[in-house]
Amino acid sequence: MTETGQRKASQTLEKDSPKESTGASAAGRGGGAPGSRGRTTIADGVVEKIAGLAARDVDGVHAMGGGLARTFGAVRDRVPGGSKSVSRGVKAEVGEVQTALDLEIVVEYGVSIADVAQDVRENVITAVERMTGLEVVEVNIAVSDVKLPDEEDDEPQGRLQ
Repeated sequence: MTETGQRKASQTLEKDSPKESTGASAAGRGGGAPGSRGRTTIADGVVEKIAGLAARDVDGVHAMGGGLARTFGAVRDRVPGGSKSVSRGVKAEVGEVQTALDLEIVVEYGVSIADVAQDVRENVITAVERMTGLEVVEVNIAVSDVKLPDEEDDEPQGRLQ
């Protein structure tokens, strides 16, 4: 575009701008409602944490993640300054308006796996949709293990009881 063409385009914008702002004066400066100005993005890790906490809240879920992930997590938890990973066993794919989740869980022996999976799915969908506003299109659950009553925990108990 030539310099003259650029000047004409900017003059046109300047002329159009006051008309637009007077027409939108009821909505405030800048046009549109304040809540619609700008974009909000949510990182995969945020959704993973929300889903991990929601899944752990369900009765019958002993732990999250596969055997190797739990082993490394237990070691990391014992290191001073290390923190428990709430997103262990959760993978999220987040788009602009939708998200899909994959969870890997360990259930306690004696519970109905189908019921636990359904409860986890419902709790995760409710929490993620409420907190993020994203539509959860699917929650895939893989049960990687069953915690038997006589097995030792992979995750260390706190020092205070």
